[in-house]
Amino acid sequence: MKNSMNHYLAEESVVKLMLKFSIPCTMSLLVSALYNIVDQIFIGQGIGYLGNGATNVVFPVTIIALSIALLIGDGCAAYLSICQGSKDEENAHRSVGNAVVFTLIVSIVLTALLIIFKNHILMSFGATANTLTYASEYYSYIVIGIPCFMFANMMNSIIRADGSPQFAMLSTLAGCIINVILDPIAIFVFGWGMMGAALATILGQFVSAILALYYLKHTKSIQLHKGSFMLRTKLLKRILPLGISSFLTQISIVVIMGVMNNVLVTYGAQSKYGADIPLTVVGIVMKVFQIVISFVVGIAAGSQPIVGYNYGAKEMKRVKQIFKTMILAEITVGIIATICFECFPLQIIHIFGSENELYNEFAVMAFRCYLGTILLCCIQKATSIFLQSLGKPMLSMGLSLLRDFVLSVPLVLVLPIFFGVEGVLVSAPIADVISFIVVIFISTYILRHLDKEHETSHIELHELKIQGA
Repeated sequence: MKNSMNHYLAEESVVKLMLKFSIPCTMSLLVSALYNIVDQIFIGQGIGYLGNGATNVVFPVTIIALSIALLIGDGCAAYLSICQGSKDEENAHRSVGNAVVFTLIVSIVLTALLIIFKNHILMSFGATANTLTYASEYYSYIVIGIPCFMFANMMNSIIRADGSPQFAMLSTLAGCIINVILDPIAIFVFGWGMMGAALATILGQFVSAILALYYLKHTKSIQLHKGSFMLRTKLLKRILPLGISSFLTQISIVVIMGVMNNVLVTYGAQSKYGADIPLTVVGIVMKVFQIVISFVVGIAAGSQPIVGYNYGAKEMKRVKQIFKTMILAEITVGIIATICFECFPLQIIHIFGSENELYNEFAVMAFRCYLGTILLCCIQKATSIFLQSLGKPMLSMGLSLLRDFVLSVPLVLVLPIFFGVEGVLVSAPIADVISFIVVIFISTYILRHLDKEHETSHIELHELKIQGA
């Protein structure tokens, strides 16, 4: 293992280390979230809210691809960091090679399935008679870029764990810049509409993938060779469980959006807002929510290499300190987000185009209600990722499932029966409060667990010194 990894255990403060890794990680995830946001801004201004409604229908497809990419990438990153801490050089380079090959295989299979079942997928995610044409056009081009999109996002996690968070940020930023430049040209200059927005997006993803491919030949802490890329089932069984929390965090968004879109269309049609306004507005709210989650996950996932290394090296006091610092940072993000959504909802929604008063009324209500307890959600998601960093996939998975699936899906289905389309908006605060109570118990357990492991490792070290003497 190269000496460049030793800085994880140097005397440098936890805050400095977290800033060094979390800022680039946050920027990478933020830029990824902005891909869809940028499309919605230009589509909203150039085509209208029906175009935005169409992108909301297609959005779950990109999240499916992202969830699989993070399952592999975050799992490999967590395993790589643990290998670095325990000086396991052999499994370190093999894990990266296996992650690359497995991602390419899965991405090609997924793309083929998305093309074959196109119409079924669009209808299942809530396409209406008014949005189907736009959604079909956008979908047809977006799926072409799935392999590049998955490879780039999978590699970002590995690049950060390899000690190059700045490169991960720049590779994602380069793709986003391409998208931002080409979007208005394709939509307003060439008049390509939904097709133009999709082409701008996939060209940006292609650039990010090329840069990620370049990095494979310039890794810092590992040396890749042909043997690294031979698939090993036993190794994949170690990698994938460590990425299950990230996978569930993303795939739960797909499930909840699929259920929510259909509920919004059904109950929206029975309200004064109609089917298309709730479908479009909640889709925008969810994407703005993703921006906040980019900060949340960026702080937690950026800390992952530091946590994994120190945990592998039995530095439990340092791990505990990282956890407390991380939660404080997440609370800050949550407070700022809450202020923005409660005080400036109309200003935020106008970024995506100005519509009628009915549209604005529902948008303000959606931001203030659905995202009213986002502070609690920030803490819950950060805790889940921290558990993943400790190599505790089952506990991490359970916490992710609780908020985003076990609670949210039933609430979205049941509440509208009593409160109409507004019931969908109440589901998130209820899920946040309940899951936060569970987070308190789990956090208490983890901190006690770290204290016990610290005492055990201290006793073992003391015994070794006695034996040596």
